[in-house]
Amino acid sequence: MSACSARLFGRLRSGEISPRRLSRILVFFATLAVVTTLFPLLGAGGNSATADNRAPAPTPTVGGTSPPPAPHHRAAPASAMEPLAPMLPRTGWTVLAGDEETTGENGRAVNVLDGSAATIWHSKWLGTAAPLPHTLTVDIHRTAVVSALVYRPRTGSANGRIGEYQLHVSADGQSWGPAVATGTLADDTTTKTLSFAARGARFVRLTAVTEAGGRGPWSSAAEINLLGDPGSPASTVDLPRDGWTAVASDEETTSADNRAALVLDGSSTTLWHSKWSGTAAPLPHSITLDMKRTQTVSALTYEPRRAGANGRIGAYSVTTSIDGATFGTPVATGTWKDDDTVKGATFTRAVDARYVRLTATTEAGGRGPWSSAAEIRIAGPADPATTGSWGQVTGFPLVPVATAVLPNNKLLAWSAYAIDRFGGSNGYTQTAILDLTTGQVSQRRIDNTRHDMFCPGIAVLADGRVLVTGGSNAERASIYDPRTDAWSSTTDMNIARGYQAMTLLSTGDAFVLGGSWSGGAGGKDGEVWSPATGTWRKLSGVPVTTTMTADQAGPYRADNHQWLHATSGGRVLQLGPSKQLNWISTTGNGSVTAAGTRADSQDAMNGNAVAYDIGKLLTLGGAPAYENSDATRRAYTVDLNGGAQPVSTRTGDMAQARAFSNSVVMPDGKVAVFGGQSYPVPFSDATSTMTPEIWDPQTGTFTPMASMAVPRNYHSVANLLPDGRIFSGGGGLCGGCATNHSDGAIFTPPYLLNSDGTEKPRPAIIGTVPARVAHGATVPVTTDGAGSAFSLVRMGAATHSVDNDQRRVPLQSIRLADGSYEVRIPADPGVALPGGYMLFALDAKGVPSKARTLTIG
Repeated sequence: MSACSARLFGRLRSGEISPRRLSRILVFFATLAVVTTLFPLLGAGGNSATADNRAPAPTPTVGGTSPPPAPHHRAAPASAMEPLAPMLPRTGWTVLAGDEETTGENGRAVNVLDGSAATIWHSKWLGTAAPLPHTLTVDIHRTAVVSALVYRPRTGSANGRIGEYQLHVSADGQSWGPAVATGTLADDTTTKTLSFAARGARFVRLTAVTEAGGRGPWSSAAEINLLGDPGSPASTVDLPRDGWTAVASDEETTSADNRAALVLDGSSTTLWHSKWSGTAAPLPHSITLDMKRTQTVSALTYEPRRAGANGRIGAYSVTTSIDGATFGTPVATGTWKDDDTVKGATFTRAVDARYVRLTATTEAGGRGPWSSAAEIRIAGPADPATTGSWGQVTGFPLVPVATAVLPNNKLLAWSAYAIDRFGGSNGYTQTAILDLTTGQVSQRRIDNTRHDMFCPGIAVLADGRVLVTGGSNAERASIYDPRTDAWSSTTDMNIARGYQAMTLLSTGDAFVLGGSWSGGAGGKDGEVWSPATGTWRKLSGVPVTTTMTADQAGPYRADNHQWLHATSGGRVLQLGPSKQLNWISTTGNGSVTAAGTRADSQDAMNGNAVAYDIGKLLTLGGAPAYENSDATRRAYTVDLNGGAQPVSTRTGDMAQARAFSNSVVMPDGKVAVFGGQSYPVPFSDATSTMTPEIWDPQTGTFTPMASMAVPRNYHSVANLLPDGRIFSGGGGLCGGCATNHSDGAIFTPPYLLNSDGTEKPRPAIIGTVPARVAHGATVPVTTDGAGSAFSLVRMGAATHSVDNDQRRVPLQSIRLADGSYEVRIPADPGVALPGGYMLFALDAKGVPSKARTLTIG
């Protein structure tokens, strides 16, 4: 009940109004509610936020649900409809609220566990309302692995919808530690999943910091659920298995070579199988790994057999031992799905052990008394000094499908016309801005550009504005200006596009190519936008057909997400995803000249390329087709400094195959890659790669990093931030699916950390740095004495695994005195493209400073 309703009934009880008059008032308000519900259908302007309206603007709803997707909305695969983590059974749970309404209505906390969306918890509102923040604490009454809280808002009224939130977990209800997740929720009725790194806990506390619509000091919830182990433990690294041995309770050696030792041979084509010839050994079966020394362990990874389903493990438990004789209570239990995807078990606590035992108590499909495994790995807690670390998961009020780093220490993000789905040409876009200084996220719907900016091309312009083209409104082009925090329109493109690629040119113009996902298939030839005139110029000499992959789906998939690297004189190297490379000239009508192939690479759709040094790029991952084909582990360097033709060379392979991943160049020239799938399927989280890797140009090798808490696949992003850390977020945007990831997290690379997780001493740029410098200029820079080298990293904009804006430019410098340097900006705008850069100082060990931002050109 709202406060207004309570006052009416109070006046009825006091005799101030009659029952008949109260009845008329209630009929009026009921009619008003119906009419208000219909406003979106009637096109009422009162619900549409303009570009200058900062109030939260929910997606138009009818009866509390999002509008149906337009016809070209793709159906999510079946695997996307269920979360990777199971919903924990709520039997025996209790919940306690910081305050609750029990006088004006039944707003008790216990209602969030009753299974009914019609009952709610509500903070105290009658009389003097209890002020924000409000808390709900769930007691599971046992220790379980928990990875997310699922919040279902009330449906009968908007009052109390939670906006900003914090999540804490505890083993004893007394010690809580820092928040495991924070964020901002959309002001609508959709159920929200608030993810965090899986961990063992008994208590989970939700703190409502604000009311989503600013309607009052209230908080409410209809239902609260918790998700269990997602099978992808966070902040762990696989332990090296050299010298390990495996022993099983039984194994098949008569009719097949199915020995226990085969789970350690590194091959997914060999397997351990319980004894099946003759009289099969009955369940349960166990396999015990001896690591030969005591180590700290926190997770197990189980890879089912590749060929055949027999023996897939269903219900399981994991126990550990120091001596191999005494095994304690299980550190993990659960039931794995009956499929061939890699599974995991997160331990309720990290333990010291030499022996780890996996016990299978059921066969997943009930096919027989069998158990099998292709590979088993054990993981331990990550060492921050060698594998980095992850911060808390930050919730967004939308799925961040596209992002751009802004010069004011903020991150711009957007999804589509809706916060959680796409489809049609609706003429508006849901956006959000993450303030990297405060950690707060704000939401805004952009209507004035008449542009649904889902699946766009993006280019960061010379003056720092962000040009966004095509997508769902395929011909439109919009510009965001971070100086005014405003969106505006520019001239429509000549060719309607979606999934196109863009890059700024050395001339300051912007180039676009490809994009048959939207606006019709084929003919997505090149064109150039001029900031001087705000108009587009067709390039008849740049046909897209010369740059396409051989995808069997034709142009609809073959001309998507191209890797473009701008160089001198308005030229562009198109170096993927097709295996054929091409030089593109944008002068006059333009031209395309073949530039050889990417060594022995196949087409690599949904891979990416990163400029890690002047004229040097790393390409990695991708697959021969857009979807439903095996991704590659391969990576290549492409060097433009050796002559007219680029030289492509295969470098070290990644540890894991990836498509739909995102790559980021760091100030020291290394490249970090996040997420992706070994078998790309849009909207699915199956075959997710949870372990980031960092490539070192000095050794040509990849090193695994601390594992992620949330899968980052199709529609995910990653960006280097001004403090040298990296944002990784998003994925999904498939409506009512379980793979929408309306969140992100910040990764701290190992160059910033000690083994105990504390931050290393960092050099600092002190004094002033010019806000704008010319090409060829000499810039005075003063450090605190620790910085001895300098690099520029261009501010990036990412979507659909591509960020053609980012590039690293190492700088020449002259030391004048302790801490004083002259830094030379490259004279060639093809080396340092015009635009905004982050200037880093690095010490002798490669530790970067926090960046100063400047504009070149």
